[in-house]
Amino acid sequence: MSVRSFLLCLLMAVWALTALAQSRRRAQLTTPESNGPVPVVTAPQTRLLESLVMNSSILNQTVKYSIYLPPDYYVSNRRYPVVYLLHGYGDNETGWIQYGEANRIVDEKIRLGELPPMIIVMPNGGATWFINDYQNKVRFEDMFVQELIPHIDSTFRTRPKREYRGISGLSMGGFGSLVLAMHHPELFGSCAALSASARTDDMFKNIPDERYNSVFGPVFSGPVKGEDRLTVAWKRNSPINLARSAPEGDLSRVRWYIDCGDDDALSAGNAMLHVALLDRKIPHEYRVRDGAHTWAYWRSGLPDALKFIADSFMGND
Repeated sequence: MSVRSFLLCLLMAVWALTALAQSRRRAQLTTPESNGPVPVVTAPQTRLLESLVMNSSILNQTVKYSIYLPPDYYVSNRRYPVVYLLHGYGDNETGWIQYGEANRIVDEKIRLGELPPMIIVMPNGGATWFINDYQNKVRFEDMFVQELIPHIDSTFRTRPKREYRGISGLSMGGFGSLVLAMHHPELFGSCAALSASARTDDMFKNIPDERYNSVFGPVFSGPVKGEDRLTVAWKRNSPINLARSAPEGDLSRVRWYIDCGDDDALSAGNAMLHVALLDRKIPHEYRVRDGAHTWAYWRSGLPDALKFIADSFMGND
């Protein structure tokens, strides 16, 4: 066989194999019901972005945050309300995803029509309690208000008015959500605190020394005892004290939701917060459910907390 003939045979074989592959592909893309082509589905863009980084000049370091984007984010031009969802002590910006399954819960509730599409921002607050420390060296609250919120509003398609911005969190994050909303009612329309670390002055004074010095002292006072713990930083940031002393007009601007389990060591403090708001006739929702300080409790409570916040969004449409 000549070289010319060999090349011609090889070319015909390649053509035959290509035609066979295309035929099989057409067969795979045909449904028995319609005998028509199945639409080619492209892979969806990632809607859960974990551990993104923002440079903070206030903290002089980077701040990590995770963000959940609603199902239609990449196929629409609309803007979305935002919920800032804060983690507990010892956790970080991934906690609400890894243990709280927040993305799965919100996806399901949006699909069922029980929640409107929304953006969820989960910042890493470290062990800061989401406030400025007593020495004003670690100014997390200032960073949150002056840098993080503007960064989110400029980077993602948010609805930047306070009516469409809510805040929530668990334990330390519940504390942070209450304090940030009480300090900045001009920024938040609603707050839903789960198992918030709320304590009266007496409760705060009586925290065992070892736990106080490792968990609270670095932020509120240093390693001190008794009355010395009731520093300006504590009084300025105690949710119960703020509920008793903040201007009624400021407190009434925010819709409040408080939820704590009946087996939670923090239930007494949350009850006192409820009473403080009752005494001043500040409208709020207060829930006591069966449960303790656990992820099972927070996962089960997140849908109602977000529904409460979402009602604020929809009430302003």
